[in-house]
Amino acid sequence: MTSRPAECCEVVLDPLSRADIIAVHILKIFFDSASFPRVSLQVSRDSLKMEPLTDVLLLPGEDRVIEKEVIYICPFNGPVKGKVLITNYRLYFRSSDTDLTVTLDVPLGTISRVEKMGGASSRGENSYGLDITCKDMRNLRFALKQEGHSRRDIFDLLFRLAFPLSHNLSLFAYVTQEKYEENGWNVYKAMDELRRQGLPNNKWRISFINKSYELCDTYPTVLAVPYKCKDEDLRRVAAFRSRARIPVLSWIHRENQAVIVRCSQPLVGMSGKRNKDDERYLEMIREANDTPKLTIFDARPSVNAVANKATGGGYEGDEYQNAELVFLDIQNIHVMRESLKKLKDIVYPNVEESHWLSSLESTHWLEHIKLVLSGAIQVADKVSTGNSVVVHCSDGWDRTAQLTSLAMLMLDSHYRTLRGFEVLIEKEWISFGHKFASPQFPTAFEFNERLLLTILDNLYSCRFGTFLYNCESVRDQHEVRIKTVSLWSLVNSKTDIYLNPFYTPEPNMVLCPVASMRHLELWVSYYIRWNPRIRQQQSPVEQRYKELLALRDEYLKKLEELQLSDSSPPPRVAHNSSTSNTSSSNSSTPSTHCTHLQTPF
Repeated sequence: MTSRPAECCEVVLDPLSRADIIAVHILKIFFDSASFPRVSLQVSRDSLKMEPLTDVLLLPGEDRVIEKEVIYICPFNGPVKGKVLITNYRLYFRSSDTDLTVTLDVPLGTISRVEKMGGASSRGENSYGLDITCKDMRNLRFALKQEGHSRRDIFDLLFRLAFPLSHNLSLFAYVTQEKYEENGWNVYKAMDELRRQGLPNNKWRISFINKSYELCDTYPTVLAVPYKCKDEDLRRVAAFRSRARIPVLSWIHRENQAVIVRCSQPLVGMSGKRNKDDERYLEMIREANDTPKLTIFDARPSVNAVANKATGGGYEGDEYQNAELVFLDIQNIHVMRESLKKLKDIVYPNVEESHWLSSLESTHWLEHIKLVLSGAIQVADKVSTGNSVVVHCSDGWDRTAQLTSLAMLMLDSHYRTLRGFEVLIEKEWISFGHKFASPQFPTAFEFNERLLLTILDNLYSCRFGTFLYNCESVRDQHEVRIKTVSLWSLVNSKTDIYLNPFYTPEPNMVLCPVASMRHLELWVSYYIRWNPRIRQQQSPVEQRYKELLALRDEYLKKLEELQLSDSSPPPRVAHNSSTSNTSSSNSSTPSTHCTHLQTPF
């Protein structure tokens, strides 16, 4: 689990950390995201009418706190005068310049740091104000007048509202009064998902040993374990796994019964301790589908795994019979965070085109993405050929969830549907305590890039309870499912904007992406979306496709109307004798009425 500096609401947002953007980025490798519109900083010169900030549309339960005249130091347009509105949910800025409209809409949960800029004696224009660092790649600077401590009130309020837990305030997710027809908390139910996979069966059983979180406080209450293993065996295995995160089933292949099992590192230590129960337990996993050898994928570089012995950790050695150990060389969260920091430096606020490729290479961000993707491919390949696998890193969350969830996306088409993807996030990331660059599979996913952006933006917004707190036990303690709204309530209330119009269901298709640097590109729609000079327009292909779908629906509606009119009885009219004779003389001749409808299909 990742840690955060004190000012970052660290106890709330751990389930998906900043470095976990990497898995969402990797997911984009599977479909062409360039065809979908992005959200961006709104900068236009054609808006001559300024709406007052009193007209800002607020969410149910959102209250105004303070409104103040400031100067936004826009990195793209220079100083811009306007007003900033702070509510219990967001920071909203709108310029007062009628020639240039600039708006900012920043959820307070996105803020990671608030600092004072300059002092009362500072010299230079716009040198006194606030410097705000955000978790979505932005830095915001606001200048205020230098007399009478003009920033004190806004700084104090912003600091309290952006970091509510540190000031004994409620998170906005507990305050919001948003209502949706569907309860998003019902999207994922562990038993339903296990039954969908065909469990329990004669090789795997469901254990409720963790129903009170006594075995492992960061695991869910429902666990799938080998049928032969008793609950007392699980307790002995838990004593030998970091944080008691024992190997449990995440996914099973319906045909060959090979499984993906996730866990944490064994507590080998410098003395090379062994645990017969742990060794036997992994042998039970191998025997469940008679895999010749159980493959253990350790996400770490081998040197890191060896170094972990000094702190009591380690890896599975030769004492594990019928098992092979593969290190995937994926760096830890600290290296990922430093890489992401370097990436932020080259994408915001300015992109230097003359040295873009060398600058991007120096961040090593795409290298990390390649390694995670390559590891997930290896996991999926083993399972698809009938070999069971165990996946872990040090404590079995960040890198482990990246590998297992991506492998499942490749193997199971259910997770590539909108609701199936919601289940995958709930299961692999939220339930087990805790991410997602050229076109490859544009028709394989039912959802589009907008869903990924919505998920990432709401990791930190504190608007929904979905990503609050570290694990299921803490969420139960804070009654998240009872007192907050799920993000999936929002998504499932307007699914049409998250659907991929090119989606073609292929239930048995396994995705086989290419883990090559030649096929990786930076996710511009996320990392550089705040730069108004780099905008992506909607793909003309997608736009035309949507137009044709609308035209098809229009023609189908007309056809239905015509069919209804044809099936209704003709109106009764008075006939003269000649007409009646003509009608009777032709009554034996059948007539056929055809409606010809031309469509562009």
